[in-house]
Amino acid sequence: MSYRISVDTGGTFTDVVIVDPGGRLHIGKALTTYERAFDGIRVALEQLVGELGISLRELLEQTSHFAYGTTRSTNAIVEGKTARTAFFTTAGFPDTLLLREGGKIGPFTPKEFNPPYVRRHLTFEIDERIDSDGDVFRPLDESSVLAAIEQCRAQNVEAVGVCLLWSTVNPAHELRVGELLAEHLPDAAVTLSHLLNPVVREYRRASATVIDASLKPLMQQFLGELEDDLAAEGFRGRLLISTSYGGAWPTSEMADRPIYSVGSGPSMAPVAALEVGLDELGTDAPDLLVCDTGGTTFDVGLIRGGEISTTTDTWLGERWTGHITGTKAVDVRSIGAGGGSIVAVDSGGLMHVGPESAGADPGPACYGRGGTRPTVTDAAAILGFLDPEGFLGGRLHLDVDAARRAFADVAERLGKTIEETAQGAMIIATQNVVSAIREITIAQGIDPRELTVVAGGGASGLNVVQMARELGCRTVLVPRTAGALSAVGALQADLISEFSANCFGESGSLDLEAANAALGDATARAKEFAALIEPLGAHDIELTASVDARYPGQVWELETPLPGLTLRDDGDVRALEQAFHEVHERVFTISEPDQQIECVTWRVQVAGRLDKPRLEAAPRAGGEAVPLRRRDVTFARDGVAEAAIYSGPELPAGARIEGPAVVLEPTTTLVLDPGSVATVSPHGTYVIDVGAHASPRVHGELQEAAR
Repeated sequence: MSYRISVDTGGTFTDVVIVDPGGRLHIGKALTTYERAFDGIRVALEQLVGELGISLRELLEQTSHFAYGTTRSTNAIVEGKTARTAFFTTAGFPDTLLLREGGKIGPFTPKEFNPPYVRRHLTFEIDERIDSDGDVFRPLDESSVLAAIEQCRAQNVEAVGVCLLWSTVNPAHELRVGELLAEHLPDAAVTLSHLLNPVVREYRRASATVIDASLKPLMQQFLGELEDDLAAEGFRGRLLISTSYGGAWPTSEMADRPIYSVGSGPSMAPVAALEVGLDELGTDAPDLLVCDTGGTTFDVGLIRGGEISTTTDTWLGERWTGHITGTKAVDVRSIGAGGGSIVAVDSGGLMHVGPESAGADPGPACYGRGGTRPTVTDAAAILGFLDPEGFLGGRLHLDVDAARRAFADVAERLGKTIEETAQGAMIIATQNVVSAIREITIAQGIDPRELTVVAGGGASGLNVVQMARELGCRTVLVPRTAGALSAVGALQADLISEFSANCFGESGSLDLEAANAALGDATARAKEFAALIEPLGAHDIELTASVDARYPGQVWELETPLPGLTLRDDGDVRALEQAFHEVHERVFTISEPDQQIECVTWRVQVAGRLDKPRLEAAPRAGGEAVPLRRRDVTFARDGVAEAAIYSGPELPAGARIEGPAVVLEPTTTLVLDPGSVATVSPHGTYVIDVGAHASPRVHGELQEAAR
């Protein structure tokens, strides 16, 4: 028997989960260290080795799997700390990264052309042209490539992204440019677009390519240091890196395609939430709203019919004006509304919460690490939500007086008391996350009243009841592992990847040979990945195919499953058409069954299952909930009320807790507003009836979305 460890490094906290040989879960939390990942991991692990009765070295020597998710790549992009990167593009297309896709934030907002991901002085036009049929319209002029390489050398370029027009149809020119770069600029990291993200849309392919190239030097060093640090401490097991796609990869694969590490931590929360929903709701196709609130951000995702929602529309920064990854990822929307979000008053006298965060250093004022600006966590401490002596299991004392001093200036500017100001900050923070949720639900025609909320993250329990009431949701699930939901998801993730190839065709006259050639190319690369993961313990490896298809005249495609890895005859094509009509009906509530479809990108997914750790049921059976004490708590909407304070680890299965109450868990705090009721399930999950019906706004907004 062996241990299994998973880690999620966030912007404020590093979460560590250990499953011991008996299936018991141990959760640790430490402030994130930015210079070297293992420093923060070590602190969190050392919190737990005492209760395990072994040393850190013994723990790592006996660990079979180490799963790791990080925001390192995302933070590097946001902070501008990626490698100095050049962009090689077809002559005549230097503005691909500047113009993006032409959209703008709102109909009355002027289009702002923010700087492109790679600036113009590092954008080089390569003299060549391949047409949409894959024919060479203008041969590759290698002298233009060599001239660009010489300029790259002169400007100390560390990475190069190569995206030539129609390389998805014929990659010959792109491959030759790669060869010249390897020969004449061997120290530079290189990404070729047709290998990374072979999609038709030029901006998405180019953006993915330069982002990936810019991350390679950083992430290769980062992952290499993590491997070295773990090995130095005795780890000899399998190191797996969480991906934005909701699975895990070996480090070699992530070092080669680091763009899939962007958002890899948040992508794990829906994986864990799905397991919670399957355990608690008695259905194999739950509809869940996944909310993960950390110290820096609030992340929200959807699970519909037991399937985690994915997207290729992941933007870093503002939609349309930011930078798109262009690769498939778990559809998680993030806003700056975490526990560390800073509360401020603008020049007009209005209070705002976020998006700026106090992070881990200095952190909220109540952490006592030098922070002086008020945050949501400080507001929670002032209102009585947090236990000053029991925060993080007693490992961090909260200075409530420092929190009050931080809020004093804001309160004075607003003409309110400190308590009223803290209440207002909590209400605004809740409204911020509700707005983000409405964008992913109501704006897409999804009624949030039909969803069950799964809450995770260290700060999720502070306002999840209020949030659910605003949305009209009736039930909230808060697992005992909520404080480290993404880290738990990493424990449960399988080895998953996807490969694609382009071949346009209309179903009425589809060239089966060409379509099968595209599928064959994607299948061959999927089988290479399967061979890579089999030695890592993957079993029941399965390959499934799909195609991105649309009705003629549509701009965007829908992913549609295929019956097999090849199309055998016209019968398979008709089955594909029918499957697309059904997908279109499900997404848009309308279909045109007499219409043929256009097929664009053919995909093959490979999934290798890993043995999951068997987890021991958390709570003891039977018994009543006995509060530790009672104290006054100021609730955001209901004002001051005497609340019962409970120790979460002491609560037995079946215990019923009526609000107003506060439940103290080692890595999170659950606030039960008056009128809400929580029951502890046999799995240790808090099943909360929020005690409110749908807000009238929900119905009106759904009607507006329909119009």
